[in-house]
Amino acid sequence: MLTSLQLKNFKCFETLELHLAPLTLLCGLNGMGKSSVVQALLLLRQSKQSGELDKGRLVLGGDLVDLGTGRDALFEDATSEFIEFSLSHRIAQKMLQLRFEYIRDGNRLSAVPIDTNVTTHDLGVRPPLEYQERSKDGHPVSVDSEWEHFPPLGGRMIYVNAERIGPRKFYQHSEVRARHGHIGIHGEYALNYLASAQDQLMPKGDPRCENVSIRRLLGIVGYWLQEVSPGAQLKLETVTDADAIIAGFSFARRNDIETRRYRSTNVGFGLSYIIPVLVALLAPSDSLCLIENPEAHLHPRGQTRLAELAVRASLAGVQVIVETHSDHFLDGIRIAVRDGLIAPDEVAIHYFKREGIRAEISSPTIDLSGRLSFWPEGFFDQHEENLSKLLAPRS
Repeated sequence: MLTSLQLKNFKCFETLELHLAPLTLLCGLNGMGKSSVVQALLLLRQSKQSGELDKGRLVLGGDLVDLGTGRDALFEDATSEFIEFSLSHRIAQKMLQLRFEYIRDGNRLSAVPIDTNVTTHDLGVRPPLEYQERSKDGHPVSVDSEWEHFPPLGGRMIYVNAERIGPRKFYQHSEVRARHGHIGIHGEYALNYLASAQDQLMPKGDPRCENVSIRRLLGIVGYWLQEVSPGAQLKLETVTDADAIIAGFSFARRNDIETRRYRSTNVGFGLSYIIPVLVALLAPSDSLCLIENPEAHLHPRGQTRLAELAVRASLAGVQVIVETHSDHFLDGIRIAVRDGLIAPDEVAIHYFKREGIRAEISSPTIDLSGRLSFWPEGFFDQHEENLSKLLAPRS
C-alpha cells in the first residue's frame, strides 16, 4: 500500500506532500488540483507499461492520461526545469524517487540522476534509488526492481474515469480483456468482465460480502447495486456471434414478481454509471483503485451507501483513492468510522484549494465519533450557507 506521494514542480504543485491511507479522499472545488494527483500516478504507470520509464522518459500522452507537452506538466513558476515524483510504500524498503528534466527541444521529459539527500516525513532518511547506466542514450534506468511489483508501476491498478460509458444497447465483448481483468478507464469493459467472471467466488470472510448469502461476483455486484438503488437488478446476456454484451435492468416489486427487463437506454444514466465503480471496488486484494466522481448521477442515499463499499474494499486490502464532490459520500465514510467499521487512521481526507497558480491542501482528521478536527473554508459547507440564506428574514 502506498503511504505517501510527493510532487515537485508538477502542474499546479510547486511542492506537495500527501499522506495516503487505505482509503483516501481528494476533495475541493473544480480546478484545484485533485485530478493532478491521480494523473501523477497514471503518468508513472503508462510510462512504465510502455517501456519508456526504463529508458528514463515519461510518456505524457497515452491511453491512461494525456497531459500534452512537457511545458504543460511543468509548474508555471518553477525555479528549475525539473519535475520530481517520490512514492513510499508500506512494504518497499526504498522510496521510489524519480526526477525528470524538461527538455525544450521536443517538449519531452527525461530522467536525470536524483539528489542523494531525500527524506520523507514518515519514513525518515531512506537510501536513494540506485540508478544504473544501461540505456543507449545515456539516460539512467529509473526504476528499482522492487517497485515493479507494486502499483503504480506493477501489480494491479484500476482507474475509473469521471467520464464513464453511459447506457448503450450493446456493450463490447472481449475474451482477452476479460481474462486480464480489464474494465477500461471509462468502464467500457466492465460488463464484459462481469459477464465472464460472474461465477468467480469472493474470498471467505471478505468484508464486501459480509451480509450477502452468496459469494459469486455477480451476486455481490447485485447486492451492492440494490444498496445503491433499491430494487434494481442487473441482467446480462452475451451474444457471442456479435461479440457483444446486452445489459438491462429489472426492478423488484414488493410481494410480487420482478418487472421485465428494460434496456439500459430506457433506465437512465445512474445505473449504467455505477456498474464500473462497483466492479472496481470489488477488485482483488493488493489492488490500487483510483475512482473519479463515483457519485455521478446517483441519488444521495446511493452515494452514502457507496461510501460503505469503498470502506469495505479498503478493509479487504484494496487501496482506494477517490476524487469526490459529494458531502453524502464523505458522510458515509464518517458514519463507517463512527460505527467502528474502519479506524480513523485508516482514512485520509485532503481538501484542495488554489491561491493563484499554486494549489494548497489541508487535511482534517476524523475522530472515533465521526467528527472532523476542523472544517476548512469552502469544505462541503454549501448546505449550511444555503440554509442560512433560506432562514434569513426577507428584505
